[in-house]
Amino acid sequence: MLLSVKNLHVKYGNIEALHGISFDIDEGEIVTLIGANGAGKSTTLHTITRLPPPDGPRVTEGEILFKGQSILKIPAHKIVSDLHITLAPEGRHIFGNLTVLENLTLATYARKDRDNIPKDLQRVFELFPRLEERRKQRSESLSGGEQQMLAVGRAFMSGGRILLLDEPSMGLAPLLMYEKFRTLKRLNQEEGITILLVEQNARIALQFAHRGYVLDTGEIVAQGSSAQLTNDPDVKKAYLGG
Repeated sequence: MLLSVKNLHVKYGNIEALHGISFDIDEGEIVTLIGANGAGKSTTLHTITRLPPPDGPRVTEGEILFKGQSILKIPAHKIVSDLHITLAPEGRHIFGNLTVLENLTLATYARKDRDNIPKDLQRVFELFPRLEERRKQRSESLSGGEQQMLAVGRAFMSGGRILLLDEPSMGLAPLLMYEKFRTLKRLNQEEGITILLVEQNARIALQFAHRGYVLDTGEIVAQGSSAQLTNDPDVKKAYLGG
């Protein structure tokens, strides 16, 4: 098992956001967390990547295991540099005053495999040709879809082998949304990247993921293969429009 979350309880201040959730991810999988706003999806990603207090969540009980070893005491920067777990956050959070190339290059600061950086940069430009066209352009001038591409490309350039993606389709038109998910599928199939996907659009998330978990107010209420969840009457009624 690559990544395991065991009976995880998480608080923001005095408010408990996660009430003992458990799930597993195998290497090479695409796993999705679906649920309504406020269900705890983003909190889960922030907890795995060790977003520090006071901005981040605080674990009060449970474990997060990477290849069987606890990561709860590992500093956030080592989650990226040593474990190669990276987050593309909701809202992109790119550096608008830097160019596309500068954003991508900045993401490599903690990498130890410096010789692989040019190859990975070329791979990003193959996956997202629009970014190569705009490599010298300030990132704040990109369209919303292009900024989403940059957020994913930046996560890949950090050396991530496990990508945690928070609402990657937010604000995208349907055609761009499907293009984005096809690219993520290529990253998974061609590069062996493991993906944990948080996505408000449950239908498209289940279409592209291998398995999924349903979060409801901090608890996992359903799990299964994408086909099982897609055909589950309760999931269909609550998240798939009937």
